[in-house]
Amino acid sequence: MPPTFPRSGPIRTEASFSQLDSELRGRVKTLGRMLGNVLKTQAGGEVFEAVEYLRKGYIQLRQEDNTALRDQLAAFIKDLDPDTLTYVIRAFSAYFRLTNVAEEAHTHRLRYQTEQEGESWENSFEDVLGRLKAKGLTPEQCGELLHHLDISPVITAHPTEATRRTLLEGQRRMFLKVKTLDDNRLPPAERQRLERDLGVDIQILWKTDEVRVRRPQVEDEIENGLYYFRESLFLAIPRVYRKLEQALEAVYGDEAPPVPPIMRFGSWIGGDRDGNPYVAADTTAWALRTHKRETLSCYINRVEQLHHILSHSDRFGRPSEEFYERLEHDRRCFPELARHLQQRYFHEPYRQKLRFMRERLMRAHAANEARLSGGIPGAECDYAYTGEEEMLADLRSIADSLASHGDYAVGERELKDLRRIVETFGFFLARLDVREESSRHTMAVSEVLTARGDLERPYEELSEEERVALLTGEIAERTDLVPRGVELSPETRGVLDVFRVMAEMQGEISPQAFGSYIISMTRSASHVLEVLWLAKTAGLLGRNSDGTWFNGISVAPLFETIEDLEHIQKVMTGLLESPVYRSLLAAMGDEQEVMIGYSDSCKDGGIVSSSWALYQAQRQVTDLGQEYGVTVRIFHGRGGTVARGGAPTHKAIRAQPPGTVQGGIKITEQGEVLSSKYANLETAVYELTVMASGALEASRGTVQEMPGDRQDYLDAFAELAEGGERAYRNLTRNTPGFLDYFYEATPLDGISRLNIGSRPSHRAKEDRSLESIRAIAWVFSWSQSRHTLPAWYGLGTALEEFIGDSDDRLAMLQRMYREWPFFNTFLSNIQMSLSKANMDIAAQYASLAHDREGAQEIFAKIRAEYDRTRDLVLKVAQLNGLLEETPMLARSIQRRDPYIDPLNHIQLMLLRRYQNEDLSEEENQRWLGLLLRTINGVAAGQRNTG
Repeated sequence: MPPTFPRSGPIRTEASFSQLDSELRGRVKTLGRMLGNVLKTQAGGEVFEAVEYLRKGYIQLRQEDNTALRDQLAAFIKDLDPDTLTYVIRAFSAYFRLTNVAEEAHTHRLRYQTEQEGESWENSFEDVLGRLKAKGLTPEQCGELLHHLDISPVITAHPTEATRRTLLEGQRRMFLKVKTLDDNRLPPAERQRLERDLGVDIQILWKTDEVRVRRPQVEDEIENGLYYFRESLFLAIPRVYRKLEQALEAVYGDEAPPVPPIMRFGSWIGGDRDGNPYVAADTTAWALRTHKRETLSCYINRVEQLHHILSHSDRFGRPSEEFYERLEHDRRCFPELARHLQQRYFHEPYRQKLRFMRERLMRAHAANEARLSGGIPGAECDYAYTGEEEMLADLRSIADSLASHGDYAVGERELKDLRRIVETFGFFLARLDVREESSRHTMAVSEVLTARGDLERPYEELSEEERVALLTGEIAERTDLVPRGVELSPETRGVLDVFRVMAEMQGEISPQAFGSYIISMTRSASHVLEVLWLAKTAGLLGRNSDGTWFNGISVAPLFETIEDLEHIQKVMTGLLESPVYRSLLAAMGDEQEVMIGYSDSCKDGGIVSSSWALYQAQRQVTDLGQEYGVTVRIFHGRGGTVARGGAPTHKAIRAQPPGTVQGGIKITEQGEVLSSKYANLETAVYELTVMASGALEASRGTVQEMPGDRQDYLDAFAELAEGGERAYRNLTRNTPGFLDYFYEATPLDGISRLNIGSRPSHRAKEDRSLESIRAIAWVFSWSQSRHTLPAWYGLGTALEEFIGDSDDRLAMLQRMYREWPFFNTFLSNIQMSLSKANMDIAAQYASLAHDREGAQEIFAKIRAEYDRTRDLVLKVAQLNGLLEETPMLARSIQRRDPYIDPLNHIQLMLLRRYQNEDLSEEENQRWLGLLLRTINGVAAGQRNTG
C-alpha cells in the first residue's frame, strides 16, 4: 500500500510523467550534442572519440555486465596521456553541469505550467493553506500562525561547494536560455539564435577551469556568500511574499489575514571560529561592514527605480500631513539639495522625498566605506540613515500617504517590494552567528581568573556545581571581571576581542547584526555561563541603573555527538534552574535557541541512532521550554547529504516531532546546497516557498490541538536505534583496520587538498582518529567512493533484528511508514542514499587498501549490510524498487550513473598512481591535479559532496 503523504511536484499520472521525462531527456541530449561539437572543435577528434568510447562502454556495462569490456575500458583509461585525460575528465564534468541546468529548468517549467493551468503545485502556499483550511484553520488562527513564523536559512562556508562562482554565473546564463527555449511559442529564427548563443556559452564553460588554483580565504567565502543575495535573494523575497498574499486571498478571500515579516537570513561566514584559525575579531567586523555595503547598494538602486515610478503631482492628489512633516525635516537637513529639488520637482513631492532618501543612503554607504578602509566617517556622512528602522519609517509614510489620496494600489507594487526587502535584510543583510568550541571559553575564563589571583583553587579544578556558582555570582555582582593591565595570552585576548567587536558592531551596524553565539561541544551548563561571563566583559549584558537586566547576546548551545544529545535535558535543566540565567533569558524575551548537529552525531553513532537522538532531543528540550515558560527554537545544523541531515525541505520540516516547530525554523544551508537552491532566482523562490509553507504546516499546533506521536511507534524506533548504533559501532570502532580502510579506500587525501574551503579537514592535523576527521570530509569521501556508508549503514541489521520472524512487527513498520512523517522521510532519504551507492565500484576502491585481506573482510561486511538494508527497506516500504515513489529523482540518478562510472574508474587509476611512492614530486603533482578534477566531476554528477 503506498504512503499517504503527498508527492513532490506536479506529476499526476504515469503517462504524463513519461511524456515530461521524454522532453527532459531530449533537452539533455541536445545539450550533450552541443558539448560534443565543442569537444570536436576545441579539443580535437581524438578527445571526442575517447569520451564517446567511455560513455558508450559504461552505458553498455550498466545494461549488461561484461568482464572483457570492463577490462578493455580500464586498459583504455590507463593508456590515456595526461593531456587527453584532463580533457576527458572535464568533458564528463561539463556534461553534469549541463544536465543540472536542464533538470532545474525542467522542474521550474513543470511548476510554471501547473500554475498556468490554474492548479497549485505540491506544497505551494495555496496547496498547504488549502490543507490547513480543510483541517479547520480559521482566518483568525491563520493570522496568528503567521505572526509565529520566524524562518531563517543560515548560509555557511562549510567546505563542500566544489563549483566555482565563475561556473555558477555561466550556468545561470545557460539556465535562462534553456528556460526560454522551453517556450513552444518561440519563433524559429529566435530559437536558432538562442541555440547558437547556448553553444557559445557551452564553449565558454569548456574554456573555464573548474578547479580553483588556490584555497579560498575567509574574505573570499564572504564574497561568495554575497553572490546569492545579489543574484537571487534580493529579487526572490518580494516574490515569495506576493505568492503568500495571493494564496491567502485565494483560500480565505476577503477574510485573508495580512502577512507580517516572516523571514530573515543568517550567516556563519566570518563568524564561525570553530576549527578555523583564520576567523578573527577583525574578520567578523569586515564581514558585517561588507554585508552592510551590499544592502545599501541594493537600496540605493531600488530607491532610484522608485524615483522614476512615483511621479505623482500634488496638483492631482495631496500627500498626507505626516508625509509633509517628514519631507520638511529632510529639507532642513539638506538645504542645498532641497533648493535643487524644489526647482526640478516642485509639484512632485514623492520624487523629492526619494531623492532625500537616496542621499541618506549614499551618506550611510560613504560612512561604511570609510570604516571598511580603516578610516573615520567625516561631516559628509552627517544625517545618514543610522539603521533600517529610519528607512522603513520613510517607506511606510510614503505608502500611507499614497493610500490617503486613493493610490493604495500604487503602494502595493514596487514600494511594497522594497519594504519587504528592507524588513528582511535590514542594514545587516544576514544575522551573523558566531561559533566557537567550548574549551576555548573555558581556557579563556581560567586564564583570566588565574591572572586575577583571587581564587582559592584553580578554575579547572572546580566541580561543575562550583563553576556554576562562581560564574553566576560574578555575572550578577562583579563589574571588574578583567582588571586593566592584566597580562593575557594572544589566544585569550582573541576570544575577548570577539565579544568586544560584537558590542561595537551592534551599535555601528544594527542591534540585529548578530544572530546567536553558538557553543560547539556543549557538555555542561557552565559552558554556556562561561560565554555569558565573557560577554559581560564587553558590556553585552549586565544590570541597568534600576537593577533590571539587559542582555544583547543570544547564546545557543550546540549538541553534536550521540552522548551530547542524550545529555541535552540535563544541561538545559541546569541552565533554566539558574535564577541569573533565567533573568538574562527574560531580558531576551524568554526565547532560547538550541542547536543540534546532524553531521557529528551521524559520524559518531550512525544514521539510525543519530536520527533517533536528534528526534528525542527536540522533544525533550521543547517540553523543558514549556515547563519553564520559555519558547525554544531548534537550530538544525544540516548539510546537503542524508548523512548530514539533508532532505527535501518541506518534507524535512514536516518530519520534525509534533510541537517542536513553533513557528521558528532555523536551518544551515551549506556548500553545494547554496548553489542548488539559490543560484537561480526561480529555484530560490521555490525553495523559500516550500521552507515557509513547511514551517506554516508544521506549526499548526501553536493555534490548534494536534495529535502527538504514537508511543508504540516511538518505542519501535528506539529499538531500531539501539540495533543500528550497535551495528555501526561494530564496524567503525570495533573492526580492526577500519580507519586504515577509510583513509586508503577513499579519496580523502585528495579531498583535503581540494581548494573548496578555508577550514581544515581535520580538527587536529596529525590525528587520524574518528573524532579528529571532520564530518564533511568523512561523508564526502564515502560519497566519492560510492559507498555512501554513513547514510545507511546499520539500518539493515536493525530492521532484521527488530522484525525477526514476526509478521506483526513487519506490519507495524509498514504502518509506521504510511502514517508517521518522521519514519516515512527517514526511509525515503535512505532510499536515495542507497540509490547513489554502487557496491561494484566501491569494491574497486577497497582494493586500494594496503592490507588486501583485511580490506576484503571489511568490504564484505559493508556489502552484506548494503544488500540487507536495501531488501528490508523495500519490504517495509512495500516497493518493488528504490525511489519508486519519486520517479523523477530515480530517473535523474539513473541518467547520471553511466557518466559518473567512468569518472570513478579514472579516479581509481589516478589514486593508484598518486599513491606510488616512487614517483617524482613533479609527477605526483600532475596526477594530484587530475585527481582533484575527478573529485569535482563526481561531486557535480552526484549533486552533493559533504
